[in-house]
Amino acid sequence: MSKPTAWNDPAAAREAENYENPIPSRELILSTLTQHDRALTAQQLAEAFDLRDEDRQFALQKRLGAMVRDAQLEMDRRGLYQPLNEDQCVEGRVQGHPDGFGFLVTAKDQPDILLTSRQMRLVFDGDTAQVRVVGYDHKGRPEGRIVKVLERKTKRLVGRYFEEGGLPYLRPDNPRITQEIGLLGELKGVGIGQFVEVEIVDPPSHRSIATAKVIAVLGDHLAPGLEIDIAVRNFDIPHVWPRVVEAITSCMTEEVDEHDKEDRVDLRDLALVTIDGEDARDFDDAVYAEKRPGGGFRLVVAIADVSHYVRPDTALDDEARNRSTSVYFPGSVIPMLPEILSNGLCSLKPKVDRLCMVCDMTISRQGRVTGSRFYEAVMHSKARFTYTQVSDLLEHPESEAGQKVAAEHPELVKPLQTLQSLYLVLRACREQRGALDFDGQETYIIFDADKKIEKIVPRTRNQAHMLIEECMLAANVCAAEFVQERHLPALYRNHEGPKDEKLLKLKGYLGILGVEFPAKPKLLPADFQQVLKSVAERPDAAIVETMLLRSMMQAVYSPENLGHFGLAYPAYAHFTSPIRRYPDLLLHRVIRHYLHHPEANPHVDMATMVALGEHCSMAERRADEATRDVTAWLKCEYMQDHIGDTFKGVITAVTSFGFFVALDDIFVEGLVHIRNLEGDFYNFDPVMHTLTGSRTGVVYAMGDKVQIRVAGVNLDERKMDFELEGRLHAARRTKKGPAAAEGESRPEAKPAAKPRPQRQKAKAAAQPAAAVVAEGESKPKPKKPRNRNRGKPKAKTEKKG
Repeated sequence: MSKPTAWNDPAAAREAENYENPIPSRELILSTLTQHDRALTAQQLAEAFDLRDEDRQFALQKRLGAMVRDAQLEMDRRGLYQPLNEDQCVEGRVQGHPDGFGFLVTAKDQPDILLTSRQMRLVFDGDTAQVRVVGYDHKGRPEGRIVKVLERKTKRLVGRYFEEGGLPYLRPDNPRITQEIGLLGELKGVGIGQFVEVEIVDPPSHRSIATAKVIAVLGDHLAPGLEIDIAVRNFDIPHVWPRVVEAITSCMTEEVDEHDKEDRVDLRDLALVTIDGEDARDFDDAVYAEKRPGGGFRLVVAIADVSHYVRPDTALDDEARNRSTSVYFPGSVIPMLPEILSNGLCSLKPKVDRLCMVCDMTISRQGRVTGSRFYEAVMHSKARFTYTQVSDLLEHPESEAGQKVAAEHPELVKPLQTLQSLYLVLRACREQRGALDFDGQETYIIFDADKKIEKIVPRTRNQAHMLIEECMLAANVCAAEFVQERHLPALYRNHEGPKDEKLLKLKGYLGILGVEFPAKPKLLPADFQQVLKSVAERPDAAIVETMLLRSMMQAVYSPENLGHFGLAYPAYAHFTSPIRRYPDLLLHRVIRHYLHHPEANPHVDMATMVALGEHCSMAERRADEATRDVTAWLKCEYMQDHIGDTFKGVITAVTSFGFFVALDDIFVEGLVHIRNLEGDFYNFDPVMHTLTGSRTGVVYAMGDKVQIRVAGVNLDERKMDFELEGRLHAARRTKKGPAAAEGESRPEAKPAAKPRPQRQKAKAAAQPAAAVVAEGESKPKPKKPRNRNRGKPKAKTEKKG
């Protein structure tokens, strides 16, 4: 076997710099093994590299062991080493966990692979990696080692600036990234604890922690508006307009060009109106209804014609597709389109001409759409109403507020009353169809002059909300049927029914509560709606609704129509909000193209449409997560003034480490940790969702009413800690419910996780870029993992179209 001269090591300079007596690098070991058609022992490799002294042979043995640990090599029982066979590896997306470990999220038909905290030090949340399964943990989950990082997704991070031993470092704000980042360069004007944005210089590796440079100082810990600045960066939400987009929009005005009004249906004399929230600024939709002489109704839904201004393959379109959705934070919005379009030229403002795409429907007395047509039009909104105004007029016509609306708009009273009559038949049709009607409590935040929370109040839905919702749903269904019947390429809004596994668990839990579930092989939306109706008057109705929601799949965008389970529609698409949703804009383009070229079906690559649907679905989830994060920040900030106060609330979720309580009246949620349930040892039942005292028999379950004291608030982790003061009322449940759902044996109740003793936070000093860790040496300690213990978001069904 030939001996390489000076090993011909491509990394010889690096090895010589880091070690007094260098040994062959990992790169050389891999290339040497690759050149042979058989595996080699450590001794054979030492002979190949002419390593004669024991110290260097020992160092080589340690390096080989480290390469096996890091899934670069594999070693068999005979001690033979060979490069890892990549055919045995799995690719996927890394998903971090606040406790320091993580998972490789793989294809739908494969289980996620557990990554230990040691493996997570090599990657960031969101990276794409190649992993080899090396064993199984005590829960039976496959455990992997990272073989290769295929794509580094994280280019920038937001976090708080700290120093340790004179070395600056960043503590990321993202809970899924628990490693600290060393900071490089001059750091003038940055205060300890301030939030900064950094750009990654070197990603984490086997040899060193990640390093970065500060590119922006965002501000102090409690600066107003900081929570939004952090969220848009943490969730990688596009929020800066490209210069080319700014150049295009700088030439636009809010007045529609007269030439653009030509060759359109003129609806300027029709009593179209917009009905939105008090703080709305972008008006996508306008509505009008009239009774037909032969019975039934004509419903006109006019939607802002965004497709006229945002054309394919333009800078405006590229940025709209990149954003995919407007992101609505409390008191702020990051729009999908520039403001001159979203709040100006496209917005259906009152008393001005606007271009629109119209869905003109004929609806029977029974609320069924018997005909529809689409066309381009020009309109002139007669009024901008709020939901409250329309509700006052229609539901409380004799009230002072209702009479005021009627006096200000006498010519619009009849069309609005017709809309109300239409709504009632559409609503009856919805109930007959069996569509799900979740009535979860939504809240909104009222700020004071300093942009701090003044109060959190429930958002009430009145008849005006539901009226607009039904009109939008009708138009969306017509649009979906239009493209489906003509085989046009579009993104459908799909919502699949619950999976069997979730259904079994749901049936088991409802059985424990004494709630009957239809014994049918294939459940329909109407079956779920019947369950909601059957518990409507029970005190635990909200808990049953929560469990039903959690059993649902997420709605997604796809070019393949799979129907919408929640709304009980065989085909559904988003058409009514092109100002704030990119799939709606795509649907407008397809319909527009057909209206001008009915003989020419636009050719779109299916793979491109699938990818676009996935991107839009991702952007929607990203926006929801960012909004939840900002809301959680604001609520934590609000509750800092209530530490030590007592409140009443209801248990909304039970876990092995405690239970979450939603407080009455102020609408915030926090955790009663199991360590605060003194005097007993509690067993967690994953089917019944309970914690039961092994000595006292005390049971804590979803729906129980309790009184708590606010023990602490952690703003960085968006987390509130409660201490139990007492239980006020136990939720209704049967004394002896079924052991589990059909076909599923109920697992034994297991002891809940014992609280770990408080340990001093490990200090991790940042390392400069050149710092390395020799094989066999201990690596810098990571900081103590953060556990925000935040519950999973609820599955969503559609409301306003």
